[in-house]
Amino acid sequence: MIVAIGCDHSGFALKKAIVLAVLEAGHDVLDQGTDSSAPVDYPDFVEKVGERIQSGNAQRGIILCGSGVGACIAANKMHGIYAGLCHDTYSAHQGVEHDEMNVLCLGARVIGEELAREIVKSFLSARFIGNDSGEERHSRRVAKIRKLESRL
Repeated sequence: MIVAIGCDHSGFALKKAIVLAVLEAGHDVLDQGTDSSAPVDYPDFVEKVGERIQSGNAQRGIILCGSGVGACIAANKMHGIYAGLCHDTYSAHQGVEHDEMNVLCLGARVIGEELAREIVKSFLSARFIGNDSGEERHSRRVAKIRKLESRL
């Protein structure tokens, strides 16, 4: 799997550990910046990550900003991007399994490096279960989300 990773200046220090966690999990990384702790605007990097997914050049994305909230809001404005802010491993895998989340948002000022690495591994190892689980409700709910999105 190819994972696009982007961050603002707040997430820059944590990005190295996230890139390493993705590589250790056997995936490829598309680094979308930023490349320093100089102040930048997170929507610019959210857009780069989202575009990689929209184009099919990446299957998942990870975005880091200070709290993760702004990045998550911005990411969810993009068609076909289903972002979740996760600061625990359960939400990271459950968001993929039940909701087909394709972008993980993390608050670099909220969680530490080791927890972030575990969350990333949980996110990347999860797969959407849809109808495979015998619980059709997940596919039904995702279809309703896509219907909401199509109204925009």
